[in-house]
Amino acid sequence: MSRGSCCRPGGFHHRDAAAGAAVGAEEGLPAEAQRQCGGSASGRRRPRLVYQIFLSLGPADVLAAGLVCRQWQAVSRDEFLWREQFYRYYQVARDVPRHPAATSWYEEFQRLYDAVPCVEVQTLKEHTDQVLHLSFSHSGYQFASCSKDCTVKIWNNDLTISLLHSADMRPYNWSYTQFSQFNQDDSLLLASGVFLGPHNSSSGEIAVISLDTFVLLSRVRNKPYDVFGCWLTETSLISGNLHRIGDITSCSVLWLNNAFQVRAGRAPAASAPSSARCPPPCAPPQDVESENVNVVKRLFKIQNLNASTIRTVMVADCSRFDSPDLLLDAGDPAGPPCRVFDLGIEDEDEDEEAASPGPTRAKEGLRRLLDGILEGGAQPPLSERALETKVAELLAQGRTKPPERGTAGALNKLLIFTTGCLTYSPHQIGIKQILPHQMTTAGPVLGEGRGSDAFFDSLDHVIDVHGHIIGMGLSPDNRYLYVNSRAWPSGSVVADPMQPPPIAEEIDLLVFDLKTMREVKRALRAHRAYTPNDECFFIFLDVSRDFVASGAEDRHGYIWDRHYNICLAKLRHQDVVNSVVFSPQEQELLLTASDDATIKAWRSPRTVRVHQAPRPRPRPFFSWFASQRR
Repeated sequence: MSRGSCCRPGGFHHRDAAAGAAVGAEEGLPAEAQRQCGGSASGRRRPRLVYQIFLSLGPADVLAAGLVCRQWQAVSRDEFLWREQFYRYYQVARDVPRHPAATSWYEEFQRLYDAVPCVEVQTLKEHTDQVLHLSFSHSGYQFASCSKDCTVKIWNNDLTISLLHSADMRPYNWSYTQFSQFNQDDSLLLASGVFLGPHNSSSGEIAVISLDTFVLLSRVRNKPYDVFGCWLTETSLISGNLHRIGDITSCSVLWLNNAFQVRAGRAPAASAPSSARCPPPCAPPQDVESENVNVVKRLFKIQNLNASTIRTVMVADCSRFDSPDLLLDAGDPAGPPCRVFDLGIEDEDEDEEAASPGPTRAKEGLRRLLDGILEGGAQPPLSERALETKVAELLAQGRTKPPERGTAGALNKLLIFTTGCLTYSPHQIGIKQILPHQMTTAGPVLGEGRGSDAFFDSLDHVIDVHGHIIGMGLSPDNRYLYVNSRAWPSGSVVADPMQPPPIAEEIDLLVFDLKTMREVKRALRAHRAYTPNDECFFIFLDVSRDFVASGAEDRHGYIWDRHYNICLAKLRHQDVVNSVVFSPQEQELLLTASDDATIKAWRSPRTVRVHQAPRPRPRPFFSWFASQRR
């Protein structure tokens, strides 16, 4: 059993008590400290000397000194003393207030030191290749892992973790498994994988596994594979498909799929994504179109420019935005805030232009563009890629459906994903509202009923992070979005969509409030990544009530406090840490997955003490009494 290294400014240590005692006893103490030093002048002088000495000690020495006598014990529990210890030891900015839920500085100091899962308690070595992702069930009783060994493993989360089931996906032409997610009632597991194929292939598949029988229920094609997929309801999931329009222009289609695919007499339109039902035992993959009625439904169709695509979809439940506002924005910002664009609000100056039909405006814009090119205007000549992007933008102007506003008070959900508008590198976060009537697979199938003039769907909000996004995670209340990003150089300009700017080795962990749609916190920093932008891969992060954790390429996992903006622990592996996950029922348990083919379980020091505490032995009389009754 080992303890992760500390991100705090050093361990408990003893400062020079003599130097502290030399400080004049009459130097001003805070009023709350002076009140504890009542009595005569000589009586006040001795406690003040003790106070000055205690202020110069480290936390461990303060606690040790408090065992000497009652007077020193009272001083060692003083609130002012522990307030000073807290800000000094954790190096928290003085303008950051105490956590709203904390009742004392002493208990808050103890929480950050004793409740952080930084003690390694178990190493799981059942995988034979890199472990890429971990996910917990909502109950916390089970978790799943995905790996380059092409298996999805389901584990029983007990005091000692044990393997429950392993599903080998190689018979279905999978190269490896990359992502998993439990549905809300923990009856089904979504597992996402990558198909075998050339290096530049982007095809993948999503499988649904029953957690009662471990039977593979259904499979749905997913392209590109790093859409990953996610649950929208307990029995419906979101997948993606990609259609090329030009060299660097495409459209992404997001589909709503039923986890249980029931055969019917007719097939939906041929544009549906390929899927196959797998009755037990599962049949080999079938390259056929779906034969299900009202099982596949098109949610959104979104235009992609400059070689960008939609990736990493997730769903935030707006009905859970009921937690009190966290004090996340204390202190000075570390840099310029990321821009959040509300695309659902139109300027009044554009009303007159918007009154004309969209297709007419698009045709006029396209005609002006072509006339300018033919006449050889003064503007610099456009490259083929720039011309393709400009034409695609103009053609989409009249074919894009404006954002649809939900009913006030409706419990809507937000679809969140990475995207971009300048290059293939994911540098923006798209947000699209999902209305109640869109959350069911019943109704018009495959986008039927959509007007011919509304070919694309527009986004409600776009967050531009000016960097390469390599990870996203939601807080337990779904209100705060945490984003791992590797920044572009300041002032960089993307001249060629196929050559994005270089990215920083240092990872910024950004925080956005999905209720107010603004950045609310300075970037958390400590972790690093080294892969260049053309090979950059996802590093998964997770958020608990009080902490946020992330993997990194520097062979460590990291834990920060959400309120104080400080790094609390580094968790060592032998290779890249790809994924971290807190138990949803016990934030003092954290799992980390690494390229070293291991999964490590980490618990807090106080949890370890509780589990290791010897059980009381039965008293001899009761032991004898029990033996006589047998």
